[in-house]
Amino acid sequence: MVNVCSGRDYKHLSKGDIPVYGTGGYMLSVDEALSYRDDAIGIGRKGTIDKPYILIAPFWTVDTLFYAIPDVSNDLNFIYSSFQNINWKQKDESTGVPSLSKTTINNIDILTPKYIEQQRIGTFFTNFDNLITLHQRMLFYYILH
Repeated sequence: MVNVCSGRDYKHLSKGDIPVYGTGGYMLSVDEALSYRDDAIGIGRKGTIDKPYILIAPFWTVDTLFYAIPDVSNDLNFIYSSFQNINWKQKDESTGVPSLSKTTINNIDILTPKYIEQQRIGTFFTNFDNLITLHQRMLFYYILH
């Protein structure tokens, strides 16, 4: 379903316009990308392993964050929705700091419908998440005013 890739150290890179992500999200921007054209899903390798998020190309990820690029026959938003429903903490392979491996991620079974259905499901959940965010912002605005 996905090609799981490893992040890398960014300290040798210069400042630029390409965002660098870690398990906690955006960190800074550099002048090179690990992925220039393929969007992906970031999933923690160490630390925060249970909060996947979408990465829009171009981007760079640090070595504590995997990025999973969906195969051409799979929809990014559908896979992201599926990743959000996995109990990642249950997949933890450590005795200390939570951690995952590529093997663990690749061994997860997800039932997938045909691509067109994946697109519809992925779009539905993306729109639903956006609606929830909108209502949270409206509620926050009314609380402050």
